[in-house]
Amino acid sequence: MTSPTVSSDINNSNNSDASWQLQSKQLPIWVRRCGAWVTEVSLIVVSGTVPFYLGQLGNLGNKSVPLNPIVTTTTEVIAKILGLPLRNSYQKVTPLANLFWSGAVLAPIVIVGWQLYLLAITGQTSPKRWFEIRVVAALGTSPGWKKTLIREGLGKWGLPMGTAYLLWHLTGAFPALEVLLALTGLVLLGDTVLFRFSKLHRTGHDQLGNTFVVDARSGKLEYNPFSFDDAQTETSVATMVLTNNKSTTFYLWPWIKKHPGITFVTVTTIGIVSILGTIFGTHVYIQHQTNWREFKQQDNDMFLALVDKLSLTATETSQRRVAVLALGSTKDPRAIPLLVDLLGQENQPSIVDGIQQSLVSIGPKVLPELRHLNQALKNEQDSLSYGGSNQEQLLVSLRLRATQKAIAKVLKVYSGSVKDSDLSGVDLGQRTSGQASFTLIIENTDLSGIKFRGAILNQASFKNSRFYGPGKDNHFGTFDDLIADLSGANLIEANLTGAVFGPVVMRRADLFRANLSQAQMANSILTKANLSSAKLIETDLHRANLTEASFTGADLVTANLSGANLRRANLSKVKAEGARFESSNLSESNWQGAKLSGANFSRANLKKADLSLAQLTNTNFRNAQLQNANLRNTDLSLADLRGANLSGADLKGAKLAIVKPAQVDQFLSNPLDTFKSNYLKGVNFNFAKNLDPNQINYICKQGGIHEKCTKN
Repeated sequence: MTSPTVSSDINNSNNSDASWQLQSKQLPIWVRRCGAWVTEVSLIVVSGTVPFYLGQLGNLGNKSVPLNPIVTTTTEVIAKILGLPLRNSYQKVTPLANLFWSGAVLAPIVIVGWQLYLLAITGQTSPKRWFEIRVVAALGTSPGWKKTLIREGLGKWGLPMGTAYLLWHLTGAFPALEVLLALTGLVLLGDTVLFRFSKLHRTGHDQLGNTFVVDARSGKLEYNPFSFDDAQTETSVATMVLTNNKSTTFYLWPWIKKHPGITFVTVTTIGIVSILGTIFGTHVYIQHQTNWREFKQQDNDMFLALVDKLSLTATETSQRRVAVLALGSTKDPRAIPLLVDLLGQENQPSIVDGIQQSLVSIGPKVLPELRHLNQALKNEQDSLSYGGSNQEQLLVSLRLRATQKAIAKVLKVYSGSVKDSDLSGVDLGQRTSGQASFTLIIENTDLSGIKFRGAILNQASFKNSRFYGPGKDNHFGTFDDLIADLSGANLIEANLTGAVFGPVVMRRADLFRANLSQAQMANSILTKANLSSAKLIETDLHRANLTEASFTGADLVTANLSGANLRRANLSKVKAEGARFESSNLSESNWQGAKLSGANFSRANLKKADLSLAQLTNTNFRNAQLQNANLRNTDLSLADLRGANLSGADLKGAKLAIVKPAQVDQFLSNPLDTFKSNYLKGVNFNFAKNLDPNQINYICKQGGIHEKCTKN
């Protein structure tokens, strides 16, 4: 059969864009379809990624405006769908970053909308026009909006990606994105392979949308030799569609006239069942409401009776205590504010203790009210310290301690059920004053997601407790992770041994003399935190953000800080023998007098770092960046400097060789010339500063590079 072409208007439209057309006459349609598909996807991806990265570059200035709520919402939705980690949604950014990131959200939407419009009206997106292919309906016309949305939204993307996403969850591969990408690729490939099983060689989304992809010039299908300008073919296709529709259409009224008896029985049965169901349902509902009102009245009577007992005189303390404890077992929502208000006014220690027990029995719901009372009592106590009587101070201290004990018990007893609680600003610090003494002990407890911003937690013990956990999806590293916030918290001398922090936020937290040994703090945010004199033995801090943090006198022996950001951090006089700092950003950091023997600084950025007077024996500096570093009077004996960049490094008085014990005060008196370590072999010292002749002599003997070595 001959293959006539489509109408001339198609050719005319294409000739007008000849400069954009590819010379693709000889390429099969399926090759051009793949090219158009890749180009369409690339346009969308590029329209989003380019402004996103421009926004990243533009976010280096003064962060003065809140992030656009549209960007925030979009980020949260994407993170939720793909299981991505989501940290601070309410961050401040620069105006330029806000502009670009807003564009990163809107640009792909505009691109997609415009291309769908072109496809519906002309049958060609821009890439399809470039590759000279066209999407048409069964009679050669443009597909229109309905077919376009079915073909693109449902067939090409909706069903394949929905299937891949469902498989991703059902197979347990969530949240591995590489698996989702692989599944999506396989499903999209399967949709394409369906053309092999179609008589007209159509993909799955073309079959679903009842469309065809043809050559834009000739109007031919690749594997079928008919043209859409062929009247006979058009008639046969239309006849086929009409025949199929006629054979599958069901008409209710003709069926009813043909089967009156069955129709009567069916309608009667449905009517009787509906009436009986309505009567029965109404009766059940009325009875349920009656019972609910009776129970509600009983609870209300009980609550009022207990409140009456609370107003008894002081001689009936035992009955008041019983009433207080009974209030904790009621489910009346009025009990919580009543008990909290009573705690803030009660004068009898036994009743105060009873209220505390009653609040604990209610559970995590009391935490917001307790937090507010705790803050109020702390403020009152601070005020009384300037002029209140001893009795007043004692009563306030007892009430404050009651709130502290209640909060601590709720956190411990309901461990794992207090996630996302807000305890910002609470005072749970240690007190050692007589009757009001208190020390917070919450060990081996799940505190994931709790907000402790600005809380007072000094001398508390959180040994082996967890501050980071998975959300409802039960996977770490996804959008709903439960991450505690300890920003600005007072954790002076707190015991955090073995605690699990993960990516916990601890900006400006005060951890002076805190014990963080063996704690898991990978990816934690500790910018400007005070870790002076803290114990961090074997602590995992890899990839943590420690910008401008203070570690003065801290113990970092065998700690892992690989990949961490310690820019401008103060680590003077730290003990960090055997610690790991490989690939860390240590630029402009201060290490004066630090003990770093055996530490690993390979590939670390130590530009402009101050390492003066540091002990660096047997330290690994392989491939480290030591440009303009201060290495004055450091002990670099047996330090591995191979591959290190020492441009501008100040080595005045630095010890590069092993000296005899009796001569430790000299730089290089009688070095062990026979010992060769190879640690300086090939190291370029040409641009190092303040090298003296003895240092140069030793460098040359050890195989180092210096312009004066050839003259010796």
